[in-house]
Amino acid sequence: MANLLTEAERTADLPALGDTGWAAVDGRDAIRKIWKFRSFSEAWGFMSRAALQAEKLNHHPEWTNIYNVVDVTLTTHDCEGLSALDVTLARRMDKIAGDAEVQRDHGEPVACLCQIHARR
Repeated sequence: MANLLTEAERTADLPALGDTGWAAVDGRDAIRKIWKFRSFSEAWGFMSRAALQAEKLNHHPEWTNIYNVVDVTLTTHDCEGLSALDVTLARRMDKIAGDAEVQRDHGEPVACLCQIHARR
């Protein structure tokens, strides 16, 4: 079973993810990112490569795809919040996405999740 990120891990890892476009999901200990690719084929290719990484980690995203847009939410259901698995998969997805456009107006800054563990 995965463990929730510690306060120190949140402080170390989440701001950098926020810089790349990951945002906090309102009401959840989760992060979300929305990519816009040049075509459906590019979006599907991203999802295929991301799926392979998810399988390697045995950690699977919540995601949707509409034409060239892929909307991803990461959280670890085993521990009911963010774990190292989410950080690892987010970083891998960022590398896979390449130069896809990132929609940044979909959530709260990830900084608000840095203190969420303290509220539990």
